[in-house]
Amino acid sequence: MKKTIFLLLFSVALISCKQQEKADLIVINANAYTVNDNFDKAESFAIKDGKFIAVGTNKEIQNKYTTLKTIDAQNNAVYPGFIDGHCHFYGLGLQQQKVNLVGTKSYDDVLQRLVAFQKEKNTTFITGRGWDQNDWEVKEFPTKEKLDSVFPNTPVAIRRIDGHAILVNQKAIDLAGISTESKIDGGEFIQKDGKLTGVLIDNAMNFIKIPKPSKREQIQALKDAQKICFDLGLTTVDDAGLDKQVIELVDSLQQTGDLKMRIYAMISNNKENLDYYLNKGVVKTDRLHVRSVKVYSDGALGSRGATLKDEYSDKKGHFGALVNSYEDLQNLAQRIANSEYQMNTHAIGDSANYVMLKTYDEVLKNKKDRRWRIEHAQVVDLKDFHFFKNVLPSIQPTHATSDMYWAEERVGAERIKGAYAYNDLLKQYGKVALGTDFPIEHVSPLYTFYAASIRKDLKGYPENGYQMNNALSRENTLKGMTIWNAYANFEEAEKGSIEIGKVADFIILENDIMTVDEKKIPHTKVLETYVNGEKVN
Repeated sequence: MKKTIFLLLFSVALISCKQQEKADLIVINANAYTVNDNFDKAESFAIKDGKFIAVGTNKEIQNKYTTLKTIDAQNNAVYPGFIDGHCHFYGLGLQQQKVNLVGTKSYDDVLQRLVAFQKEKNTTFITGRGWDQNDWEVKEFPTKEKLDSVFPNTPVAIRRIDGHAILVNQKAIDLAGISTESKIDGGEFIQKDGKLTGVLIDNAMNFIKIPKPSKREQIQALKDAQKICFDLGLTTVDDAGLDKQVIELVDSLQQTGDLKMRIYAMISNNKENLDYYLNKGVVKTDRLHVRSVKVYSDGALGSRGATLKDEYSDKKGHFGALVNSYEDLQNLAQRIANSEYQMNTHAIGDSANYVMLKTYDEVLKNKKDRRWRIEHAQVVDLKDFHFFKNVLPSIQPTHATSDMYWAEERVGAERIKGAYAYNDLLKQYGKVALGTDFPIEHVSPLYTFYAASIRKDLKGYPENGYQMNNALSRENTLKGMTIWNAYANFEEAEKGSIEIGKVADFIILENDIMTVDEKKIPHTKVLETYVNGEKVN
């Protein structure tokens, strides 16, 4: 009798094992936010061939699937891999090879970092980025005299944190052939007492010919950027402005497996890129997607290059300037509208936003599902918000918490009501794409989440949050960093949520940012990052 029962149980177990399907990886005991249409949560999911094949409870998944590899998430929070909707991935990597001037508290602080860098590197052309005069006690643009005294024979070119102004020394000016008579549309050579100060704005920066990195340096830059991003939970990045040569290098490194990051590449707006890609059409692989053009309409608010309808509140008679002419922007929009490509336009000031929104409205008539984006949408006239019903806002929440100390001085009490108005933008389109604009801002998507939903800086200022009527809910913020960013990239069917058939990109965090006390959000650690079910950090 005992033998019969044993054989019966053995047969049932054998049949049960045969019925189980094989998975490459199973995750159990997860506090997982799927970010599907119902915003469901799950305990477990199974992965095969780099995709989610089942999502459910521990019991459901373990009964149906067998695997040689199981991850116990220990009830930690699990999310779809974060997507940065607007950044400069390649630029972040290159920045690792330059002077880091982020956080400098004075011009002298900048000089000290330059001297220390040059002592270590001894380069023939010193470059760097990150200074911001708004963080200094003297909130005026620096002038080049101190730079000339420290570096009389070595050219120096250091970008402001927003990338729309650059400080150069006399040696760099001489190499570029710039004089007090130099002029350019969409830019400015700032002068004081009839002399060049060394600060160049927007298109004027193009005069400075900084040596191009070698291929070895480019490859290292991409690998450096990947490590930083994977460690912080990013699995897809939208690189806002790449040239054909860099895109092809990215593709080659992805094909060899040296680069595992997924990249949505916006091509830079120049003749070579446009002629090649608009004729070639959309480029799509498992990890690379090329189908958009990054365009600049104006500069930045911090350097007063953003184009405003009325003069700057803190600089009478100054309105900023378009960096491309109105006619060129219209012609470009029409050309892109006649292709398969998406147009993603940098627009900061209310005038630049209006110009681009009107242009989009005109050229996209009778064209469906183009998902054209305004990048930043930073200052928008309250009368113009309705245009966003058909235009996707691509916004960077940490810009609000970085600029809030001085933004109202630039635009005044009335215009500030339409600035950094993320919830108002969401109400118009129904979705927002969220990013960082790194390395202008910190890379961490958790800072993005905190700035969007809590609207404070890392010191907890202001106590009640900045313009909280335009804060996003935590749920909408998470969507904006995952499924809505996937949508912005025409990739919502393949990523952005933990659902069957989608790529198995997910992250495990030490805290549940949907419920944890707000103070813990920006300091939450990313425990593990997975791309295609493969651990990458």
